[in-house]
Amino acid sequence: MLGELARTAGLKARSAEDPLYATHRTAFRLWQAGRLARTHADLLESPRYRAAAEFFLTDLYGPEDLSFHADDIRRIVPAMTKMLPAPALGTVADAVELDALSEDFDSAMIDRLGAKAQKLTAKDYAAAYRAVGRAEERAHQIDLIEHLGLSLEGLTHQKFLGAALRMMRKPAELAGLGGLQSFLERGYEAFRTMGSGVEFVETIVTRERAISEAIFAGDDSVLK
Repeated sequence: MLGELARTAGLKARSAEDPLYATHRTAFRLWQAGRLARTHADLLESPRYRAAAEFFLTDLYGPEDLSFHADDIRRIVPAMTKMLPAPALGTVADAVELDALSEDFDSAMIDRLGAKAQKLTAKDYAAAYRAVGRAEERAHQIDLIEHLGLSLEGLTHQKFLGAALRMMRKPAELAGLGGLQSFLERGYEAFRTMGSGVEFVETIVTRERAISEAIFAGDDSVLK
């Protein structure tokens, strides 16, 4: 997990060092979030699934970053290990790996798009997607989304986890992991209020797999 954190930190440092890249990155991520909102509009409009859908769009695909820092993770891991069940720690690991892989893909896409990232079209996005390639890693990214979603769903079956997460809030904030703590709490609450989240997760990943495969096959219409 620490290796993934270091990898992500290096990629995200680029935004602080290169204002133009940071501008392109924000525009690119906003476009992706908009596409996902269109694709999964029915989930966002569903009283049952709305909270979970908003969580996915905001925390997994939104333009903002989670506060994952290797040094902070090292400091708080002992406390997390004592206070949280293993499934919750697994959820954190999934989130860190997904964050790293998504950041890697975003960076490659933005480099390919250049100024086009500012006024992105489905055609340009699909062309960059194919040019970047790495189909197996794209498939793994969606697998991670599935695993993370099912991990969050599993957390709702852990007794007293809500109380444990609340107890971790202050230690996490002191360690500089407020973003991570908030991520876990929001995810837990969104899935808890939804009831069983298996169908929700499978709906998202089935659609995303179909879209990825269609783009690689040359069908850009799936992005509209």
